[in-house]
Amino acid sequence: MNSCAKFVDSIYTVGGMINIDKIRADFPILDQEVNGKPLVYFDNAASSQKPKQVIDAISKYYESINANIHRGVHTLSQWATDAYEESRLKIQKHINAEHSYEVLFTSGTTFGINLVANGFRALLKEGDEVVVSALEHHSNIVPWQILCEQTGAKLQVIPMNENGELIVEELDNVITSNSKIVAVNHISNALGTINPIELIIEKSHAVGAAVLIDGAQSTPHLKPDVQALDCDFYVFSGHKICGPTGTGILYGKEEWLHKLPPYQGGGEMIATVTFEKTTYADLPHKFEAGTPNIAGGIVLGKAIDYMNDIGFENIAAYEKELLDYGTEKLSAIEGLKIYGTAKEKTSVISFNLEGVHPYDVGVILDKLGISVRTGHHCTQPIMDFYGIPGTIRASFAFYNTKEEIDRLVEGVIKAQMMLS
Repeated sequence: MNSCAKFVDSIYTVGGMINIDKIRADFPILDQEVNGKPLVYFDNAASSQKPKQVIDAISKYYESINANIHRGVHTLSQWATDAYEESRLKIQKHINAEHSYEVLFTSGTTFGINLVANGFRALLKEGDEVVVSALEHHSNIVPWQILCEQTGAKLQVIPMNENGELIVEELDNVITSNSKIVAVNHISNALGTINPIELIIEKSHAVGAAVLIDGAQSTPHLKPDVQALDCDFYVFSGHKICGPTGTGILYGKEEWLHKLPPYQGGGEMIATVTFEKTTYADLPHKFEAGTPNIAGGIVLGKAIDYMNDIGFENIAAYEKELLDYGTEKLSAIEGLKIYGTAKEKTSVISFNLEGVHPYDVGVILDKLGISVRTGHHCTQPIMDFYGIPGTIRASFAFYNTKEEIDRLVEGVIKAQMMLS
């Protein structure tokens, strides 16, 4: 994320600025009331809303080409297969993967991480080490804990500081010759911190460790270049980038995907089957057993098209404005503390009011039509570090406005008056 990002030409920009009215018109859900108040949706880190272009694409699939893929000689099957594989090619281009078969469709980030962790069962032994960071979502902690329990490997953690940043000076102490895989998020879902993954990848490869990047929170805000990053795996979810739920991507370098065994057995992922022996299909089908979420995979490509039409440079520049504005306005509230003040962060503000439980604030904000997330955000180790039960998290997207942030500030002040 570049704090100096500038708007570039796009069908969604006017006079060098993002056309927020045009964008918001694409999202039907934003034009409604909740509890008698106009909806303000600030839970984008949990899941983004869907533009009409994506919603219509789902209907169009079921209305016109619904069929199973890769198996049928009939026309509908061929149409569905072509659309599905066209989406894979779009995603390959979007993340700059070298080969389309390095792009695997999954049900989401969690599935992708578990697939890789399961594969490493065959590659780890007692005494080996798996490295995660203190800023991870539970989905990038628990699968590795299970792996360590199964193999005798040990889990190591890159520590964090009070600003919600990883302590890079500790990297050489945590990432060692015993490290076999390092799994870190690109951006923290709880704090918005942008992690120094380029440095982490460099240090991991220097000791021969593979690297998995959890991109669930980064892909809504930037275009990852997996070849420039030189990561071995990159995972993300479709529902956070304006796509359908139950969709996601696992990118893996070809050499690593050949090393890992299949995660699931069934149709599609086989070359031959006898009762004596099964041989497996080539990539990517080796890891795509069974009938996939065909509509979801196709429409995920449409969602990425939509965001590219806006332009990720434009998204970054506009969301930086929202982050700066929201931080300034919320910081002015006496008794409000923001958690996660990293120098490099994206449009997430986690905060608490002194003496008030975050859940109670969330309930009052909901009565005012304002959707925020409260709790530990599946990052209990972060909350334990700060000694708090959770936070109120407001996460902004490119379809939000400063006026909505003003309503959030008014709602927080009202909640503070009611609960203090």
